[in-house]
Amino acid sequence: MTTAAEFAQQLKDEFGDLISKPTEFRGEITVNVADAEQIAAVCAFAKEELGFDYLIDISTLDHYGEDPRFSVVYELSGIENAQHLRLKITVTEEHGEVPTVTGVWRTADWHEREAYDMMGVKFAGHPNLKRILMWEGYPYFPLRKDFPLEGKPTEMPDVASTDVAPLEGGPFVTLPSSEDSTRREPRRRNPEDWQS
Repeated sequence: MTTAAEFAQQLKDEFGDLISKPTEFRGEITVNVADAEQIAAVCAFAKEELGFDYLIDISTLDHYGEDPRFSVVYELSGIENAQHLRLKITVTEEHGEVPTVTGVWRTADWHEREAYDMMGVKFAGHPNLKRILMWEGYPYFPLRKDFPLEGKPTEMPDVASTDVAPLEGGPFVTLPSSEDSTRREPRRRNPEDWQS
């Protein structure tokens, strides 16, 4: 049986310097694709020639303060080969756009919409790139690191809430306290509030 590392090497053999040397972490294989514009071609080869017929997820990372700012991560799986492969690309904030892979896997449609909605990364050629969780016209991207955990107030009419959204008990609580979420948010706390 061919391993994920061997499949990754086949990608590298096909695309040369476009594909990084495969790396392994905790039994999972990752390759970086040097030119984001080629991601659809790499994905098509992975599906059609290597058998990675299932796109598990597309996620994004915000490397706030660095350039390129964003990483887009593609989690691939092969049903018959029972292997998992991760592809990564980077995109700058200024460019902020990569080719869609909806022509390779139809399931990329909602994954790419979510990545656009939450992080602001656009997917060129997407058949219906509009927000999937936030409302159209919402001016922010809530998963970016510069978006405050406490939320932002909105002045938009006909929205359920116009106050800052509380995160009481949410996943980003960093200090146990009965205080409000504003004081618990790491970027909003004052050093005198820190407890050892």
